[in-house]
Amino acid sequence: MAAHNQTVVYLSEQVVVLCSCAMSFVGSSLIIVTYFSLADLRTTPRKLLLFLSVAGWLSAVSYAFGVWKVFDSDSPDCVAQGAISTFANTSSFFWTVAIAVYLYVLIVHSSQRAADSLVLVFHLVSWGVPLSITVAAVCLNKIGYTASEVSVGWCWVRIHTPDRVLWMLLTGKIWEFLAYLILPILYILIKRHIHTAHAALSEYRPLLANRTTSYSFSSMADMKLTLIPIIFILLRIWSTIRFILLLAGSPARQNPVLVMLHVSADDISIILLSYNHNLLPTPDSCHNLITESSLCSR
Repeated sequence: MAAHNQTVVYLSEQVVVLCSCAMSFVGSSLIIVTYFSLADLRTTPRKLLLFLSVAGWLSAVSYAFGVWKVFDSDSPDCVAQGAISTFANTSSFFWTVAIAVYLYVLIVHSSQRAADSLVLVFHLVSWGVPLSITVAAVCLNKIGYTASEVSVGWCWVRIHTPDRVLWMLLTGKIWEFLAYLILPILYILIKRHIHTAHAALSEYRPLLANRTTSYSFSSMADMKLTLIPIIFILLRIWSTIRFILLLAGSPARQNPVLVMLHVSADDISIILLSYNHNLLPTPDSCHNLITESSLCSR
C-alpha cells in the first residue's frame, strides 16, 4: 500500500491512547504488586492473573511508546516496539484463554490437581508460541512501519510486506478470532455446570454450612462469568473491524470514530478483564465449588 494512504493520527487520539495505556499500566502494576504483597492471594488462579497482568503491562508500555513517537519509518526503535507489543498482545490472548481453561477444569471436572497440572502447559504455550512467532517475524523482517492502517501510531506488521495479511493473522488476529470462539463456549459451560450443581443441591442447602456465603459467591461468579467474554469481545472487536475493513480495502478503517473506539478499548481491555477475573476463585470458594460439583456428580 502506498505511503499516501497513511491514516492520520490526531492529537486527540494520541491523548486517548496515552490515557488508556496509563490506566492499563497502573491497573496491571497494582495487580502485580498486590500479588507479591499479600501471601493469602497467591492462589493458582491469581497466579495466572498475574501473568496476564504482566502481558498487559508490557503491552501498555510498548503501545504508549509507539503512539508517543508516531513512527514514520522502519527504524530500529520501531521494530523493537513492534516486537514487544506483538509478543505481549499475543501472549495476553493466550493467558486470557488459559484462565478460562483452568476454571473449566477446576469447576466442571472438579479437579484441583488436574487444573494445577496444566499451569506448565500454559507457560509453554502462552509465552512460547508468541515468542516463537515474534522472533520469526523479526528475523524475516516482517515487523516495522504500519502507516497506522490497523494501529494508531505504533508499529506492527510492515505495510509493504507482500504477505502481510498472513503475518497479521499469525502475530495476533488468528488468536483473537479463536479467543472470540473459545471464551464464550468455556464460560457458558462453566455457568451451566454451576447452575446444574446448585439446582441439584437446592434441597440439601439448609444442611450446608455457610450457605449465604456460598450463594453470594455463586451469584457474583455467575455475573462475572457472563461479563468476561462479553467485555473481551466488545472491547477487542473494534480492532478486528478495522482489520476486516483493511482486507476489504475500505477507507472506513480510517474513520476517526472507529479509530477512537479502537484506541480507547484495546488498552483497557486487559485491566477490565483482570478486574473481573480478580474476584474468581479464592481458596475457600474453590473448595465450595469443587465440593458442590463432586456432590452433584454423585
